[in-house]
Amino acid sequence: MTANSFQIFDRDLTEAQLSSYLQAEAIAVDTETMGLLPQRDRLCLVQICDPQDQVSVVRIERGQTEAPYLKQLMEASDVLKIFHFARFDLATLKYHLGIQVNPIFCTKIASKLARTYSPKHGLKDLVMELEGVELDKSAQSSDWGNAANLSDEQLQYASNDVRYLIPAREKLVRMLQREERWKLAQDCFQCLPTIVNLDLMQYQGIFEH
Repeated sequence: MTANSFQIFDRDLTEAQLSSYLQAEAIAVDTETMGLLPQRDRLCLVQICDPQDQVSVVRIERGQTEAPYLKQLMEASDVLKIFHFARFDLATLKYHLGIQVNPIFCTKIASKLARTYSPKHGLKDLVMELEGVELDKSAQSSDWGNAANLSDEQLQYASNDVRYLIPAREKLVRMLQREERWKLAQDCFQCLPTIVNLDLMQYQGIFEH
């Protein structure tokens, strides 16, 4: 598979693709939605990449509430799921498809803990520094709801959002270990499902005085 290729699936992965991803020690995951509120804005795409650069883009239909193969993969305890700003993606997958993702690594949390020399922790800045690749974000704010007619630019953007997370995670882990913050990062990742539950119940400021 070339560096810019990906496969598109409707509603769910195939059994063969699930089997392939289950062999991986870690996979990168991202979602595209119609907005930032899971209770209002529907899930449109789920993107996955494994260490062999095998990228899948799953198109989720309006009103779809299940994706059994995706659920099996996301809940597989021996496959690490890597996200950038996992808090949002976990909430979206749980609300729309009933998926409880585990285990989790968030490159944004890791970046904030490790890269304290920088105020920039977005995916574009992170990938530029760690991988030397400049991501094209021009399709970020676009209509993902017309899944059957997404442009090549949208699909390429969606696939690139997962393509660099696995190597970025490896570098961040080394930085966290070097700075003796790796255990703290793991504790943060383990807290994410609880934070997501609070988000979905629309609690705010629960830890404030």
